[in-house]
Formats: sequence, C-alpha cells, structure tokens
Amino acid sequence: MSLDRPAWARRMTAERDARGWSQADTIAALRAHSPKRLPEDPTMLRQWKRWESGEVVPSEFYQPLIAATFGTVTHALFPVAGRRDGNAEIAAASGMETLDIISRLQASDVDNATMDALRITTDRLCSEYAQLPSAQLAVEGRQWLKRVVGLQAQRLTLAQHREVLAMSGWLALLVGCVEYDMGDKRAAESTRRAALSLGAEAEHAGIQGWANEMRAWFALTTGDYRGVIAASRAGAEVAAHQGVAVQLAAQEAKAWARLGDRRQAEVALDRGRRLLEGMPYPENLDNHFVVDPAKYDFYAMDCYRMLGENKLATTLAEEVIRASTDYDGTERSPMRIAEARLTLGVVAARDGDLERALNYGEWALRGERQSLPSLLAVSRELAGLVSMQYGNEPGTRVYLDHLNALSGVGQ
Repeated sequence: MSLDRPAWARRMTAERDARGWSQADTIAALRAHSPKRLPEDPTMLRQWKRWESGEVVPSEFYQPLIAATFGTVTHALFPVAGRRDGNAEIAAASGMETLDIISRLQASDVDNATMDALRITTDRLCSEYAQLPSAQLAVEGRQWLKRVVGLQAQRLTLAQHREVLAMSGWLALLVGCVEYDMGDKRAAESTRRAALSLGAEAEHAGIQGWANEMRAWFALTTGDYRGVIAASRAGAEVAAHQGVAVQLAAQEAKAWARLGDRRQAEVALDRGRRLLEGMPYPENLDNHFVVDPAKYDFYAMDCYRMLGENKLATTLAEEVIRASTDYDGTERSPMRIAEARLTLGVVAARDGDLERALNYGEWALRGERQSLPSLLAVSRELAGLVSMQYGNEPGTRVYLDHLNALSGVGQ
C-alpha cells in the first residue's frame, strides 16, 4: 500500500500486523467492541479495505470501535489538529505584556484583566514544559510562583483568593517537575508537597491528583513499584473525575508491568483508556498537566516494552515518534521521543542488532530537553541488555561511558 495513505490508515495496518491479524480477524475483533450488530462479513471486509487504504475516513461511529479494538483512544488514532499561542492569548485577553502584568501586581486591588493575564501566563508556562530548557523554565516558574503567591497579601475577593491558590498550585507542580527533571530530587519533593498543600487549601482535586501523580512518577524512577501503585490509587481517590486520573492509571500500569504482572498492567491501561475516551478533547494539548490522547500510546508503549511484547512496543514507539514530530521535523515532545527511541533500541538489542540498538540509545541521550530520572531509568534497561550480550564490544563501552557520565549529572 502507498506511503501516501493518511497516518491513521497506515497505523491501522501497523496495529493489525503487530498482532498478526488478517483483515478478517480484525473484523471479528471489531464486532466484540460494537454495542450493536454490524453488517455481514463481506460488507465489513470491503469497508475495512477502504479504510485501511485511506480511501475513506471511518465514521464517528466506527472510530472509537477501531480504537478500542487496538487498545487505544479515538483521538490518538484519529487526531484533531490545532495548537494555541499563549503569548497572543495574553495580549488578546488583557492587552498587557509581561512588564504590564508585573506592574499591575503592585496595585492594592487586582482587577479581572490582571487575573485573566495571570491565568493565561500560568497556562503558557505549563505549555512550555516540553520545549523550554529545564534551567530556564525553573527560573521563570519560580519567579512567577513568587509573584502569584505574593498576591495573597493584596485585597482579594474570596473567588480571587481561591484562584490565586490554584494558580500557585499549578506553578508549584510545574517547578517541581522541572526540578526532578534536572535531578534535584530533594527540591522536587519539597515543591511537590507545597503543591499538594496549595491544592488542598484551594479544594482543587486536579492539583491534588497531580501532586500524587508526581509522587508515583518519583517512585517509578527509583524502582519503588509498590509505592507507585499506592500513590496512584491515593491520587485516584481524590481526583477520580479529573484528567490526571488517566495518568494515574498509566503509572499504575507501568508499575505492574515492571512487576511482571501483565493482567494487572492491562487492567490499569484499559481503565485509563476508558477514562480518556469519555473525556472532552483538550483545548490545549501542550499543557503538561493535560493528558492528550496521543500520550496514551506512550504509556502503552512503556508497558509492552517491559512485558516483552516487541511487535506492539515497536508499533507504538514508531507512532509516538510520528505523532510527536511536526511536518518540518521539529520535535514537539522530545522527551517522549527519546523514550520511544530507547524502546526501539531495547527491541533491537533483543533481536541481536547491536549497531541499531546503540544508535537508538545514543540518539536518545543527545536531546537538549531531558527528564534525567526517566531517561536514565529506560536507558539502563538498554544498557543491561547490551552489557550482558555484547559487553566487550567497543561500541557498547562508548555507550555505557556516555550513560555513566549522564548518570553522574542526575544523581
């Protein structure tokens, strides 16, 4: 089939091939997910061929069925285009630039325009997580956190006070994530606890949920898998109906996969998939604290790599790279792409292709925007494989030396 087919059509073929299904097998699986009787097999097979060729787009009825058949969510397989410009929104909403906002914060009363500008500034900072260098984002995040927290000394209405607490909570979450990315685990944990406290004071379930998600993330990268499960479930209790519940389910699935329990991992993945499928499409996919549909494939990729499902892990890794890269080659989500490349490296090592495995491993380590704990955790999976099988090869030693140097930075 032609490479000119739409990405969703190519992925339908890749997902089917990864499972070793014929088109007839896929139709049978599709029926199992349908709430009503589907047309007879000859009709469905013709329709499937038209979809997979890219000739027609599946209807809104069939899109979620196809996604469920392949264990993903609708908008991961059939994405919705659209990106936002946070700086432009600040100007449009308030007519203020950054210096104007800062000067207005000195006033004894805070007007609605200033609150709007602060709200959008908070969203903009959270949206720069994937791209902005960690050190720069940490500085900017702390500066704005200090400014917003300082507003509590001003005359605020009850609603404004609650919103200031919430914005402070989001900024604290952001700063804590960046601190952990840079390897400053003590600072990250202190900031996470501050965010949890702010979320509780603001009675904001989402912030409390994300503070627990950070606790699960920290535990995952340090090998405390039971701690991941405990933190994920604690977060789910307080934020069961928030977007973060999807990521909490994903963190639990990752922990079960590392414990070797495939059934529990897939139960958690499916819980997250169902939650995400039932949520409205996000307005701002760039915000780090928004679980976008494409990220679900990233979660599943990690689990299937750990479970040794090489074909599924490869298909998902390739999709993560494709979905995270703009048409001009710009990497929108470099940290996801790095872990996807490491997944491809792990599979290559399992297949006995040392050169390919090391190429992917080195490529992943070269990124400018890194989450050191997560990157190192997955890199060590690859390092363990190549050390065991090819420990005396020169290329292996170079890769391990590079990894050890980076590990020293992340301690």
